[in-house]
Amino acid sequence: MSELLDWISQPWPWYVAGPLIALVMFSMLFFGKSFGLSANLRTMCSILGAGKSCDFFDFNWRDQMWNLVFAAGLVLGGVISHLYLGYEPAANISETTITELQAFGIENPGENVVPIEIFNWENLLTVQGFLMIVVGGFLVGFGTRYAGGCTSGHAISGLSDLQPASLLAVVGFFIGGLVMTYFILPYLLVL
Repeated sequence: MSELLDWISQPWPWYVAGPLIALVMFSMLFFGKSFGLSANLRTMCSILGAGKSCDFFDFNWRDQMWNLVFAAGLVLGGVISHLYLGYEPAANISETTITELQAFGIENPGENVVPIEIFNWENLLTVQGFLMIVVGGFLVGFGTRYAGGCTSGHAISGLSDLQPASLLAVVGFFIGGLVMTYFILPYLLVL
């Protein structure tokens, strides 16, 4: 049993994880389903009765229960992984990235998954914290709705369905990430 736990707790190589994702995607295509976590927000709003006042939420939410079960499985899997497979708070980042982040005032980059100098309750009430946490969160939510789905939905499900809109969205995700990393984030970190 310990050998199985050791194997599960290690990062899986691409030649194992990739075919597993492909198997899931082929089965979803076969059954006529599409994958995306942001669709669960629409389903939950519909369950709570939002369809009475907005046509967007007026649909048969019972057809999407499998997606809610999948999202619950993600949460349960994260809890099980944290409790039983160990927790490594450090992020594995390159020495170059560590040096660049230290130049911006991040004391111990990579020590935690996110830099605690930025993502903490005290920083939320500063201009930098408000911009990065509140405005950033709003932009992620707005962008998800505007793009018609989240990164997982477009990059995994939409591209495997050969949807042109998903290809455009994924290209936009990468361009947005590059613009944020090289042109916006350096200015936000020195606020």
